[in-house]
Amino acid sequence: MALAGCNAGGADSSTNAGTETAGSSDTESSTESGETGEPPQLDTHGFANGCYLVRSGDTFLTANASGQAYEFNASEDAAARFFMKASDLGAYLLYDEGGGYLVSDDGPLLRQTALQSDVLLIDDTYISGAEWLPETSLVDWDQYQLRNRRNDQLLGQTGLAEEGVPVTFEPATGCTEHPELTLDATGTVERTTFADGDLYGIVDTHSHILSNFGFGGGGVFHGGAFHRLGVEHALPDCALYHGENGRKDIFGYAFDTAGADSADLTGLIPDLVAGELAEDNHMTPGYPEFTGWPNAPTRSTHQTQYFKWLERAHLAGLRLVVQHATTNSVICNFTIGQGLQQSRYECNDMVGVDRIIDETYAMERYIDAQSGGPGMGWFRVVQTPAQAREVIGSGKMAVILGIETSDLFDCALTPKDGDPVCDEAYIKEQLDYYYALGIRAMFPVHKYDNAFSPGDGDRAFIELGNFLNSGHWSNFTLDCPAEVTDGFDKGDVNFGGLNQPRDVYASPAPNNLSGFPDMPLNVTSLYLQEILEPPLEGEYCQNATLTPLGETLIAEMMSRGMIIEVDHFSQQAYKRTFELLEAANYPAAGTHGRNFNGRLYQLGGVSKTGFGRCRDADNPGSTVQGFISKIQQITDLGGYPAEGFGFDLNGFAGARGPRFGDGVCPTEQMDPITYPFSSYAGDIQFTQPVIGNRELDFNTEGLVHIGLLPELIEDARRDAVSEADIEPLFRSAEGYIRMWELSEQRAAALNGDVLGG
Repeated sequence: MALAGCNAGGADSSTNAGTETAGSSDTESSTESGETGEPPQLDTHGFANGCYLVRSGDTFLTANASGQAYEFNASEDAAARFFMKASDLGAYLLYDEGGGYLVSDDGPLLRQTALQSDVLLIDDTYISGAEWLPETSLVDWDQYQLRNRRNDQLLGQTGLAEEGVPVTFEPATGCTEHPELTLDATGTVERTTFADGDLYGIVDTHSHILSNFGFGGGGVFHGGAFHRLGVEHALPDCALYHGENGRKDIFGYAFDTAGADSADLTGLIPDLVAGELAEDNHMTPGYPEFTGWPNAPTRSTHQTQYFKWLERAHLAGLRLVVQHATTNSVICNFTIGQGLQQSRYECNDMVGVDRIIDETYAMERYIDAQSGGPGMGWFRVVQTPAQAREVIGSGKMAVILGIETSDLFDCALTPKDGDPVCDEAYIKEQLDYYYALGIRAMFPVHKYDNAFSPGDGDRAFIELGNFLNSGHWSNFTLDCPAEVTDGFDKGDVNFGGLNQPRDVYASPAPNNLSGFPDMPLNVTSLYLQEILEPPLEGEYCQNATLTPLGETLIAEMMSRGMIIEVDHFSQQAYKRTFELLEAANYPAAGTHGRNFNGRLYQLGGVSKTGFGRCRDADNPGSTVQGFISKIQQITDLGGYPAEGFGFDLNGFAGARGPRFGDGVCPTEQMDPITYPFSSYAGDIQFTQPVIGNRELDFNTEGLVHIGLLPELIEDARRDAVSEADIEPLFRSAEGYIRMWELSEQRAAALNGDVLGG
């Protein structure tokens, strides 16, 4: 039997790629000896991160004299040493010792040191000719053939062919590893439970790992959590999208410099007309320099959850993540329609949601591929609490899929041409469809009014977006429920001239803004007089509550045991939602931190926490005191004593900044993070984090990306009076899963009541 390779370079040895047992069958006969029937399935997963020669008969794949192409040559010494970088399960980049890729776009076997990609071309249809799929050779079942993903043709002696030559992958030395970021951590996850049997691990209740696939997918949000072609294509220079020195990143500039509360929209009009900012915004280089990003505390439109960074957080104890698909059609339509960015597909909210769901599963496969095969990766999408417990118990990260967007199920307040009829039957159909896709957590409403509920009432240019999305004037009133004291829906109305409260929430829209996607600035400028009027001062709130269809949606989510996210409801809708939840004794999730004066915890629900930033030298434990107080509140109300984070990274939410620096904290800060340090569990050791050529400093930069979670925890540990102060954080995955289990139990009881009634 021809030698077909082993696991050199990192794949798990149990996969036995290409050894005598690979793809084993009862016979070792080949077609050359008259074998009939279906060919055996040889292992295609164990080559990941290994070093190989590609051999066909007595020849080896070799770079030619010009270095611009490959050919089969009899000299083993001259043969290319290929590092096999997995691009998906059973798919690879063949990367030689000189940094060249085996590529074939239309026939010849080319050697290219730089690749094009869908990201660089802003072309969603582009498939690289550098991806190769090993499969059982139809000529010799003991060997492989290489199929090109772009062309669906096979590697032949001189180029692509309909019939491929049999090849083996022979273990070699002398490879150059494919570019990748480092973990800056050593050790293996060992602790998965506490002594009492409860799960050990932190939950991030609110995450947006793949926001680059929202907003039309064309660069409004820049940078991927992964890419089939590697880090150079996941995190490239953002100038292609954000312009030279970030001047086309106008949305990012408005958000980063002023936040959601006080952006100077008038001052931006000349820049919007010109199509770029008048002054430099940010440095754009990505891998390997990363001169200006990632920087979660100050840069809202750049990736902060690359899979290697997420893996480092996993090693620190992050075991459960709620991955919400998020997008915003108004932001997308404005930036695309105004020519500031390009798009890869339409701005429709559910188009973006669907793509993010698909890409989350693709990310799971990608991480599996790096780890040696299906199911072997540390990132696992789960659909039941039992699956989550099993995954976390095995030391991996469980990922729950969710949705957070405004025009959920295309049920806009003001329907557009082609929108569905949103009635009870349609809502049930959509819930069934997305439940089958794995969605378990969902916001019925986000920023903008929809057919289920008023939007969350957020102010500033978010408020303007609600007007542009629906054609309705703002709907704020001073008649607000006194018992609702938190949330987005409160305070002054920034665009006072847009506020014309209406008695009937779902009445026909008085303004026709259907031309906004094609001419955003022109359409918006028609209302410039109203937009520029001064704010209305007072304790305003949205003048509407859940619609009957919204109550149906809540009831149907409960009947399926889904996790109901409540924090984007307006004041009146929030109050009504709790009436429905309490009538059904059903828990909910407040992942922006709301708990309705503890009523959320009485239902068995969860919210999220955080640590303070600045230490008080005269008050040890000051940065964790708020966390400790929250745990006490939960305990007093009968809840499980734990709470996790809700970072909202990649969700235009900022991140924890540094403690050190001029003017950062009111008093001098002591005890900076030093290296190495160990994880809370003691099983992992962390060293100084590095991204490409940039060294990160948590002390002076803060939580730059999710991979600095170890530093955030270590900083809190050093201030805590005891390790027990921090323990409830590491019980938060258990707490979240208990809430999910309770949701399913209540669903069963409710459905039984319905059937019994």
